[in-house]
Amino acid sequence: MPVTKRDYYEVLGVSRDTDDGSIKTAYRKLALQYHPDRNPGDRAAEERFKEAAEAYSVLSDGQKRAAYDRYGHQGVQGAGGQGFDPNDMDLGDILNQFGFGDLFGGGGRRGGRSRAQRGDDVRYDLEITFEDAAFGMSPEIQVPRREACQRCEGKGAEPGSGVTSCPACHGRGEQIFQQGFFSVRRTCSQCGGAGQVIRNPCKECRGEGTRNVTRKLKVNIPAGVADGNRLCLRGEGQPGSHGGANGDLYVFLRVQEHAFFERHENDLHCVVPINFAQAALGAEIEIPTLGEPHKLRIPEGTQSGAQFRIRHKGVAGVNSSSRGDIVVHVQLKTPTKLTREQKRMLEELADTLPVDNEPHEKSLFAKVKDMFS
Repeated sequence: MPVTKRDYYEVLGVSRDTDDGSIKTAYRKLALQYHPDRNPGDRAAEERFKEAAEAYSVLSDGQKRAAYDRYGHQGVQGAGGQGFDPNDMDLGDILNQFGFGDLFGGGGRRGGRSRAQRGDDVRYDLEITFEDAAFGMSPEIQVPRREACQRCEGKGAEPGSGVTSCPACHGRGEQIFQQGFFSVRRTCSQCGGAGQVIRNPCKECRGEGTRNVTRKLKVNIPAGVADGNRLCLRGEGQPGSHGGANGDLYVFLRVQEHAFFERHENDLHCVVPINFAQAALGAEIEIPTLGEPHKLRIPEGTQSGAQFRIRHKGVAGVNSSSRGDIVVHVQLKTPTKLTREQKRMLEELADTLPVDNEPHEKSLFAKVKDMFS
């Protein structure tokens, strides 16, 4: 029998309308309580920790949380915990993430685990057309970032010179200070936690191990994206240090406005002017779409402001084959200039039409007057 995942809000012990700060606080408490470093060999605590980490990775992200609120676990399938491996976080990672690192001397990291640091995430703003957002595209972008120096292979030292153990921390990457009954561990200030120092820095990168480059990347933009959506390219951010993982690249999309359509979720709305004859007698008009034009039948007696739907000609949802509709709002357009013949014909028509500007129901005062007359 398949195991059913618990509700993420239930996992963190918060309500569905709770704010981001409360979600963060709830996760911090659970992470500190169930972290494997505090519960060695306790499989149940480890599972609770992973469960809380997965819930937080979804509910702390605005887009993932909205998808989860709407569709449940299916809406974030493959997204829960993506790029967020709880096994890679020690107690110091959690303390640092929530601003308590200095209290415990760099978060209480131990040994070589403190050396690897994940690279920074990178943001890239990409502007696309309305049509490209509707149908999807795969543009190539150029992203400035840092990469490992080829001369020293990212080591920071001149080839053949190597590195030596840090004299300040003796290769441990951290220094221990005794404060009364407590031992406080802090990242070594001389080697930055690497445990090693470079004797002869690389001439090309000056000992940094990385250099500035412009990287060409292909971005697959799915059909149906909207203005403000973002795409994540895992591992395409800044490189990590001391063997840490690369950061991620976030591509933020800005969709240009359309000259004719206005998007509401997956429906496209447009305003189409018609003249008096078309509204009174009915007509067949041609409506632009994102593909071939569509012929729309306007029935006789149509009033200004009437709406008509053209089914399945709107925008497809992301990762969905179903498309929205085109909603046509007709607007009666009154001519401002008429020829003599046109005026004469309208005057003749006006003489035959009933006057329809009188109120259809008597006022309350008139009804009361009739009752006592």
